[in-house]
Amino acid sequence: MFVDTKLRAVIQMALDNNRDLRVAALNIEKARAQYRIQRAALIPDVNVTASGTEQRQPGGLAFFDSSYSLGVGVSAYELDLFGRVRSLKDAALQSYLSTVETRRATHISLVAEVASAYVTLAADQELLRLADDTLRTRQQAYDIQDRRYAAGTSSLLELRQADGELEDAKSTALAASSQVALDRNALELLVGTPLAPDMLPVAGATTAMLGRDELPAGLPSDLLRNRPDILAAEHDLMSANANIGAARAAFFPSISLTGNVGRASLELKDLFDGGNHTWSFSPQINLPIFTGGRLKADLDVARTERDIAVAQYEKSIQTAFREVADGLAQRAVMDARLDAQRRRSDAAAISNDLVQRRYREKVAGYLEVLDAQRTAYAARQSFIQTDLARQMNLITLYKVLGGGWDPGLSNRADPDTSAKRTG
Repeated sequence: MFVDTKLRAVIQMALDNNRDLRVAALNIEKARAQYRIQRAALIPDVNVTASGTEQRQPGGLAFFDSSYSLGVGVSAYELDLFGRVRSLKDAALQSYLSTVETRRATHISLVAEVASAYVTLAADQELLRLADDTLRTRQQAYDIQDRRYAAGTSSLLELRQADGELEDAKSTALAASSQVALDRNALELLVGTPLAPDMLPVAGATTAMLGRDELPAGLPSDLLRNRPDILAAEHDLMSANANIGAARAAFFPSISLTGNVGRASLELKDLFDGGNHTWSFSPQINLPIFTGGRLKADLDVARTERDIAVAQYEKSIQTAFREVADGLAQRAVMDARLDAQRRRSDAAAISNDLVQRRYREKVAGYLEVLDAQRTAYAARQSFIQTDLARQMNLITLYKVLGGGWDPGLSNRADPDTSAKRTG
């Protein structure tokens, strides 16, 4: 999508430095850790303990007592007979995947924002160059009128008109210069660091920055499934369904196992002798009978959260189709608008040259010159702005299509592989 080497370098700098993307990446690490915690609940905790005591009584009561023990135990391991622990693990997994897609959405949005700011800066630099060229032309016209007025071959009205046009051109050039400075500040804010002059775009080179001018025909609608916001809503929905399973399982008995095996003796040297084996086993069954409606309320909450997730999933799909439809509707007329503005600009430039020639031959008056200059300037300005709008439309379509329009660009994470890598 973005073929300009400087633009690609600036986008990479933004991906490396932008704070929003950094926060999104840290949220992924947090969700990944929470998933590992829930997955670990499926495995018993094994503890190793060792202890020893010695006691001595004073005087006539004196005797010396000692004991030592060594044990390996499983503490509070819950048998997942009804799927409560596994549902919590699945909910944590889907929350993690949703966070991954949210980070990808931030990534795509940042790329699109940087590209938009970059091409906007290039277009406004072209408008500044146009304003400077107009200012030089108006200065030359004023100097000519001033000499003609001094020689008595021009009227005071024409001199004052030239003076007014000159001041207007100065104001326009100053405004264009200010806008370029604002554009650069906005770009550097997105990038997160000042940009060297050689990293800035070339004025008016917006078309050469993008690798595509046209969309391929026959794009499938299921391409929108690659949009990270839709994928995130999908994972949120699956997480809500998993939470329903956990809330429903809470109505059934839960069985926890606590056991310990080891050795004990009165003397440390006898700790590992035969016959000193010890063991304990303490199963516990928790059967919820009366909980004051808490379990029912928890299940109702989980179901309501599922309904909310369904509505959000539906809304994300509707939003995706609307954004793409809006972008394609604009795209449908953008090329025709640009061609019309190009022809208008070319015609206005030719007309301006002809009027200038007639004015030098004293065939046309100065009012005709002013009108031709204004028309040529406005036409060229409209062409630059329309060309910018066309490039911005392409960048917008890149964003709303989930990072491009190639179905092979989808890079959905393998959650179990990712969790294993970080575990």
